[in-house]
Amino acid sequence: MPLQQWRSLERKALAHLIQRWRTGFVHQALFPPICILCGSRGDGLDLCAGCRADLPWNKTACPRCGKALSIATLCDSCQQHSPFYDRIVTAFVYQAPVDHLLRTLKFHDRLAHARLLGELLAGCLATRADPLPEMVIPMPLHHTRLRARGYSQAMELARPLARRLGLPIVSGVCHRVRATTAQTSLDMRARRDNVRGAFAVTGRDRIVGRRVAIVDDVVTTGQTVNELARVLCQAGAREVEVWAVARTPQ
Repeated sequence: MPLQQWRSLERKALAHLIQRWRTGFVHQALFPPICILCGSRGDGLDLCAGCRADLPWNKTACPRCGKALSIATLCDSCQQHSPFYDRIVTAFVYQAPVDHLLRTLKFHDRLAHARLLGELLAGCLATRADPLPEMVIPMPLHHTRLRARGYSQAMELARPLARRLGLPIVSGVCHRVRATTAQTSLDMRARRDNVRGAFAVTGRDRIVGRRVAIVDDVVTTGQTVNELARVLCQAGAREVEVWAVARTPQ
């Protein structure tokens, strides 16, 4: 390509970047972020510094299952029964106001909450010393539930998270092949039986030898993510992490 043409392309690229910067600057000036909890001006996100500091951050947890503990050590459950996933990383304990934000995201179409919560979870992951997985897999919904809801909350959370961390979202390789009963009304054993055989991997060639992260909204007992991790490991995944916004305090 002639030098003059190269310079022309460089000028166009630079002009495009300047225009994007100006557009973003004007948008921020005219429409500054507003805290979704108290209504004051946001601190770069739809959250002010005070409300952000007051969130129920999961600061000390079991390094395997992410359960909140007084000290960061393997919990009794993980010592007795090793799960199929390698670790669970959560940003928060499932308490107010995070529980409200997640419920309204899941059941009342408040998709803006996914952007905020995904960014906050990504911020926690961005500071880790260990290498990140190679791909992000949103927890799949059964097609009947997806059709009824109109969107996947896990996918909505995965989008800002993956963008911030520079990771690809891989959808369509895992499927929920069986509609399951809501886990909230079941005991531990019933939860495990409820999700057994609920998932299948169809894109095995994209999984073999790879390090993957499952993205979900809330982890309770961990039975659902453990079943999906089991199927991914059987498909050849080298490591499976679980990234969730919150973990229930149990």
